[in-house]
Amino acid sequence: MKIVFLDTKTLGKDINLDNFNTLGEVVKYETTEPNETLARVQNCDVVVTNKVLIPKEIIEQSKFKLICITATGTNNIDLEAAQKANIAVKNVSDYSTSSVSQLTFTLVLELIQKISYYKEYVDSLQWSKSNLFTHIDKPFFELKNKKWGIIGLGNIGKEVAKIATAFGCEVNYYSTSGKNLNTDYNSITLEELLKTSDVISIHSPLNDSTYNLINKTNLDLLKEDTILVNVGRGGIINEEDLAKKLDSSKSLYCGLDVVEKEPIEEENPLLKIKNKDRLILTPHIAWASIEARTTLINKVFDNIKSFVL
Repeated sequence: MKIVFLDTKTLGKDINLDNFNTLGEVVKYETTEPNETLARVQNCDVVVTNKVLIPKEIIEQSKFKLICITATGTNNIDLEAAQKANIAVKNVSDYSTSSVSQLTFTLVLELIQKISYYKEYVDSLQWSKSNLFTHIDKPFFELKNKKWGIIGLGNIGKEVAKIATAFGCEVNYYSTSGKNLNTDYNSITLEELLKTSDVISIHSPLNDSTYNLINKTNLDLLKEDTILVNVGRGGIINEEDLAKKLDSSKSLYCGLDVVEKEPIEEENPLLKIKNKDRLILTPHIAWASIEARTTLINKVFDNIKSFVL
């Protein structure tokens, strides 16, 4: 059996793929451009991809029988064409819940506690030159008794809700599908969530109902000093509207691990805002703790092994 990895670089250099050699011949490419995909997969048995597209044209001209995705989302595969060609598609779910939840709180706590500011104050020797034992020019507050609004109460949303509750927050959620009937937390409308929450975190998928869900029409509903975090998918927040809001008011702090076009384009309005202290951008790392990536690869291995056997 021939197994082809199309974008191993997305998995990190610290992840070992040697165990896949026990399943057959393994060919690994760090990255794959669209014009290289067909030649690389045409005569293999198994394709392993993270973000490389496998469209209908590739499927119709190839002989592989299994596509393994090193992610949960399957939007880079033409699923209809794969089904028609009797090609199995296997993704991996629920491998990064702890990792994504952890970054959610990392972003929120940095925006609340102003750690970067206070570290710079010490590193620049300003504290050494001060005549006070303390320095609290950047006010911060506690999470206890704050209202935390969650958009998308799936596995990750529930984990965040559990941790937020441990901090003493009141947790409410908005179901983007309208089908979540979880009774552990209070379900409210999006408008109410935006109006009443001190912290808002987004954990929903990107689809027709969530694209540009947060935009200029509802950003003005936010309370003063609201913290908004998106570790779901880029495109859920309109980035141009968000950039304008961050620069035009003092009512918002924001942490984003995802943007609509990744890697972020140099012309993205979020890179040009004036109030940079109100925005933290990270390069889509929430999913990628060492433990999460190890679990991911182990599950991909099991997916291939179970398919072969």
